[in-house]
Amino acid sequence: MAATALPAGELTDRARAMLLAVASGRAETACSCEPDLYIDGLVCCDQYTAHLLAHRGLVEPARLGRVGQRVRARLTPAGAAALGTVDETA
Repeated sequence: MAATALPAGELTDRARAMLLAVASGRAETACSCEPDLYIDGLVCCDQYTAHLLAHRGLVEPARLGRVGQRVRARLTPAGAAALGTVDETA
């Protein structure tokens, strides 16, 4: 397993920081099957983790866009639960 991989139910400090940036409205994602993440307008240095967050259903585009277009990223309910910002039973 790669150092940045997310074991089931765990978040690395970097993944948590990325989710917090998304939650605070500071992130965009590229509309793609491998969505790159941009924070404060800059490409994120760990695209492996960005892709993993998207593929695990923790982050998604806030709206539809053209392939390659950057749109605001948002947390999914699973992403909010992973951060502990919502009750998982809600």
